[in-house]
Amino acid sequence: MRAIRCKQYGPPESLVVDDLQDLDPPPGHVVIDVKAAAVNFPDVLIIENKYQFKPPLPFTPGSEAAGIVRAVGAGVTQFRPGSRVAAFIGSGGFAEQALAPAAACVPLDDDVEFELAAAFTLAYGTSHHAVVDRGALQPGETMLVLGAAGGVGLAAVEIGKALGARVIAAASSDAKLAICVKHGADATINYSTDDLRERIKALTDGKGPDVIYDPVGGMYAEPAFRSIGWRGRYLVVGFANGEIPKLPLNLMLLKGASVVGVFWGDFAKREPQRNRAAFEQMTGWIREGKLKPYVSARYSFDDTGRALRDMAERRVIGKVVITP
Repeated sequence: MRAIRCKQYGPPESLVVDDLQDLDPPPGHVVIDVKAAAVNFPDVLIIENKYQFKPPLPFTPGSEAAGIVRAVGAGVTQFRPGSRVAAFIGSGGFAEQALAPAAACVPLDDDVEFELAAAFTLAYGTSHHAVVDRGALQPGETMLVLGAAGGVGLAAVEIGKALGARVIAAASSDAKLAICVKHGADATINYSTDDLRERIKALTDGKGPDVIYDPVGGMYAEPAFRSIGWRGRYLVVGFANGEIPKLPLNLMLLKGASVVGVFWGDFAKREPQRNRAAFEQMTGWIREGKLKPYVSARYSFDDTGRALRDMAERRVIGKVVITP
């Protein structure tokens, strides 16, 4: 089988294509013939050795994939060869075959597109855990989503609307914000042209948002937090900007506000029953048409490096996938 390999840490252009032996599943695992693999910002950080998860070199990046089960290991009873699945696997997705714990696989109906399924697991799992579990967003509350046109950002917008909240989407261009509106955003902020704090104040009648969803970090974190409402919850989801912000603790005191960490990967491992319940709720929302994963671009296997470069340079809207 062919696989994208990271043999030394570096930029996307340093990745190579290798021919490897077909995979054989150990107990409790399945081998998937990959039909689509989603690209996520952590994939860029992992190959540059800037992420908390550090697989040993050489490795195949790619944290989520969808396809058809090729083989099952001992003890696997919920899947068989030919089953259609999506899986969050941490690494190994950018290949013609991927190894996944059976417990990390989600069964797919026959009418679910592999590309949409591959784009769902991490973004929506992260955003549901953030908005519902950690942020406790309630109907009628207001949530500000920074980086709202990215994969996790759009998922947060949709989940906020599914919960009955008012959602303000912030992004860096009008084109990105137009996509956010299509996915349910009630109001928008263009931080390339708007004053972030003044726009938040105007859109919330000076009260500030109840929840702020931040997968970006960097220069917008402090002005956003200074605008948060009383008893607000600031969700620390990631640092796509590359800069980890430092917030003065007195701001939390003055607003009676909370800074809440979000780490869906560990949550899914530590609290699998709650994670399964979250996906059951989201499956229902998909059937109701409330969640619609958005795949904006598809790349060939040989263009994996370009897909990661586009992600690194923030040219991606929604999710992008690789199709081996």
